[in-house]
Amino acid sequence: MHLPAGSTGIVSRLHQVLDQAPPLLTGSLEPVLDEIGDLESRIRRIDRTLAEAAKRDATAQRLLTIPGIGVITATALTGSVSDIHVFRRARQFSAWLGLTPREYSSGQSRYLGRVSKRGDRYLRMLLTHGARSALLAAHRQASKDASNLTRLQRWVLEVECRTNHNKATVALANKLGRIVWSVWTREEDYRVR
Repeated sequence: MHLPAGSTGIVSRLHQVLDQAPPLLTGSLEPVLDEIGDLESRIRRIDRTLAEAAKRDATAQRLLTIPGIGVITATALTGSVSDIHVFRRARQFSAWLGLTPREYSSGQSRYLGRVSKRGDRYLRMLLTHGARSALLAAHRQASKDASNLTRLQRWVLEVECRTNHNKATVALANKLGRIVWSVWTREEDYRVR
């Protein structure tokens, strides 16, 4: 039996199976369907609670103006960072998230290695997923009308052409972390250029 991805597809497929299933299997699958329904309703309640919290918080509202930053990421950032002014520069904030490359420098030569992956894993994951979403939006915009790309979208597409999709995603996550710091410390909305 092939099950589609996502809870909606699974639930509809399980209902089809239950209609034709013997009573023993029906008794086993009905609690599973009830549990999936309960989980979905709890997730919807949590989403509503987070959306309401984001509406009440001015910082979260500003962070929501940044591409790739959604309600979950905005509320997680405002909940995790007690004082953004502890970080003097955007690079320090991005390093705290674990999104900056390690630096191996001596004398005149400067070498930036791989991303350090130190810091808050959850926030880094959220920013990376947001960057993945923003990169996908840039691809969609480029396929429709490349002349209407924002500066950030043009930059990430150029990075992707030079490197690869995953490195461009992490580079954009790093950039988003720096934009978050800038928007938060200046207390102004993100402006698209």
